[in-house]
Amino acid sequence: MSEKETLESIVLIDGVCHLCQGLVRFIIPRDPQARFMFAPLQSEAAQKLLQEVGIIMKPGHLSTVVLLENGIYYTESAAVLRIARKLRSPWPAAYIFILVPPVLRNAVYRLVARNRYRWFGLDEQCLLPTADIRRRFL
Repeated sequence: MSEKETLESIVLIDGVCHLCQGLVRFIIPRDPQARFMFAPLQSEAAQKLLQEVGIIMKPGHLSTVVLLENGIYYTESAAVLRIARKLRSPWPAAYIFILVPPVLRNAVYRLVARNRYRWFGLDEQCLLPTADIRRRFL
């Protein structure tokens, strides 16, 4: 993988969502080559990146993970599956679910997204990364 591609794989998450924070904590140890960078959707950096690719997310409507790769964005189940594909084994095997029609994959994704605060909780502020992973945040 080229250095350029590494620098352009950015995961944007809802920074106050425990499930989303857990996704970051899941990715980091399974991404030893540090292919992914992260930013909370609530941040100025994320809003600027989203505007560059033509996405406008209203505050309070941060219901999806966004993966930006080389100027292309992916959301919902496609974002999660593309992330899994770049992680250390066995997680790339999950990419087989890309064969499931998006309408079905995204229905499950949206069910979880709608209930994520109730099921997993939320913080009053965005994730504060530890010193050792702070370099991976924009």
